Amino acid sequence: MGMDGMKSNFHTRIFIMVLAICWVLVGGFMIFQYDRERQFKTSLLDTQLQMYNSRIIEELRSGESVEQIVSRIDAPIEELRFTLIDHTGKVIYDNNDRTPFPSSDHSTRPEVVMARQYGKGHATARHSESDDINYFYSAQLGDNGIVVRSAAPYNHSLDDFLAADRTLIWIMGGLTLLMSLIAYWATRKISTSIERLNRFAEKAERGEKIYDDEAFPDDELGSIASHIVRLYAQRDERHREAIRQERDKIRLKKQLTNNINHELKTPVASILVALDLLRDHPEMDEVRKKEFIERIYVNARRLESLLKDVSAITRMDEGAEMISKEEINLTELVKEIVDEEQARTSMRIILDMPEITVKGNKPLLDSVFRNLIDNAIAYSGGEKIEVKGDKEGNFEVSDDGCGIAPEHLPHIFERFYRIDAGRSREAGGTGLGLSIVKNAINLHGGDIRVVSNNGVTFYFNLK
Repeated sequence: MGMDGMKSNFHTRIFIMVLAICWVLVGGFMIFQYDRERQFKTSLLDTQLQMYNSRIIEELRSGESVEQIVSRIDAPIEELRFTLIDHTGKVIYDNNDRTPFPSSDHSTRPEVVMARQYGKGHATARHSESDDINYFYSAQLGDNGIVVRSAAPYNHSLDDFLAADRTLIWIMGGLTLLMSLIAYWATRKISTSIERLNRFAEKAERGEKIYDDEAFPDDELGSIASHIVRLYAQRDERHREAIRQERDKIRLKKQLTNNINHELKTPVASILVALDLLRDHPEMDEVRKKEFIERIYVNARRLESLLKDVSAITRMDEGAEMISKEEINLTELVKEIVDEEQARTSMRIILDMPEITVKGNKPLLDSVFRNLIDNAIAYSGGEKIEVKGDKEGNFEVSDDGCGIAPEHLPHIFERFYRIDAGRSREAGGTGLGLSIVKNAINLHGGDIRVVSNNGVTFYFNLK
């Protein structure tokens, strides 16, 4: 099928669909409006008849005969039929002299039942068995259980009264025609725009240049086309970014592997030297043996710390989805860390933290506070460490030590970066502590910064 045939088919289908919707809406509205109008006119007719019934009831209380009252009071409707029904359902008066006097039980008539139950009732277009005519009935409960009932026959005048307003029909017909013309114009415009969009997408898929003579129209569909173009560009950009991140990850893994190899060499070499000496010189005195055994122990603990930190870094590199989180009483966790760290240092550790509960990973949060306190103990040379926090999730760990030189501040969170490599290794550091801190805080939706002024202060937050 050719392009014009496709366009024509699409336009025809969408036009018929929109036209059907318009007609259904207009038809539904007309039916609804007709029903409401009929209900209103029915209520109006019932009100007129009930007013007549009420007046009859009032006049009956004066003792005057029904015949005199009916002949004296003008009926609101021509040929109105008037009936009195006693409490047993028996007709005791009927002004219709053209047919035999009704003798059937009227207690089950809908309007009579409603009048006895609610005081008033009406029935629409019910057939009368006595004179074979359809009536509109309005009944009202009077004194001594008597029901006063008026019945308007469905003749030409009453049908006209209850009929729908023809003006509305003409207006809605004209509106339907106008909506059909608008639907034709709108669907034709949409089909044209969609066809242009189709050609645009085909050229974009083939990588062809989009010329000005096929420029997309400046409307909503034109906006969609622009979004499609941007979507392709963003997808390509995300693809390139993913490739770049993957390359960076491979590069970091290689760098981490090389750094680990480098860091392992020193403790492993020290352990091997000590073991060789112990193996080759069994006659060595006990003092020297203890010295080498202590060196082996220290370097083994250093290897353990390195493996533990590498494991933490690798786990965090896997991504946040690999880290399980739970509700944690952070105040209790930090207090335990402070008590443990205080037992191994002469520095005074001050904790100022209200009751705080966060959702996070307990081992990672433990490593954040423990690494920061450990660094202050190992490298600050100060006398006091302060750990503070508030209920908004803002924290700071500070010391009053020697501080960090400005040239080192931008690099302290890098893996294996050491301000003083010799002193750091002597203290048992792996060079991964602050990198672990930064990554752990990032995985908890926060960030960290450091200020060095009369000591070092780390500011960070957890969300």
